[in-house]
Amino acid sequence: MSFNDFSEGELLLIDKPKDWTSFDVVAKVRNAIKIKKVGHAGTLDPMATGLLILCTGKWTKRIDSFMAEEKEYEGTIRFGATTPSYDAESEIDARFPVDGLDENELREKATLFVGKIQQYPPAYSAIKIKGQRAYTLARKGEEVKMEPREVEITRFDLTRIAFPEVDFRVVCSKGTYIRSLAHDLGKAMQNGAHLSRLVRTRIGDFHLKDAWNLERLIEAIRAHKMDT
Repeated sequence: MSFNDFSEGELLLIDKPKDWTSFDVVAKVRNAIKIKKVGHAGTLDPMATGLLILCTGKWTKRIDSFMAEEKEYEGTIRFGATTPSYDAESEIDARFPVDGLDENELREKATLFVGKIQQYPPAYSAIKIKGQRAYTLARKGEEVKMEPREVEITRFDLTRIAFPEVDFRVVCSKGTYIRSLAHDLGKAMQNGAHLSRLVRTRIGDFHLKDAWNLERLIEAIRAHKMDT
């Protein structure tokens, strides 16, 4: 694949590796193309993998429009345990029995989250509280008061139920925290749950199947720069 002038602008679709931050990916690409104007259109947590849109040069002006697009995810919710971060990035802080969980009740409860809902973001998030990232305060052990926000979940399909694990597919608006969805579904079941796996499969009309493996992208960029 050939690239245009990165300073003029490129849109890059990347399959973010697990345990990388979105900024790690930006830094890796920025170092390869040797220009400063590189940004991503929507953060993925380190635990998550999947579609990350990067813009370079003049295309960085379009980042907000890409961030506003509808998102699609698939992943796994694990019942019987909660964590402070609502995912597997932090240690379990409470455990619950799972032998009483009912598949029909779970499917019924899941429908409560479809449509426009009020959602509390996790305390372990990048939202700013009094000038500091919420996760910075949470990691210090400080109490973090999060305000609810309206988000819209268009689809919430449970694709496999094998307690304590439940696989799902979600289509949702900008600003939706899938970690919070997992946590809130656990509460609705009078149990506990956290997100154990997450893959972003789509942003608007852009699909994960069309994304670059990060290392192959870097190789292609270096080859392009040698040819120009």
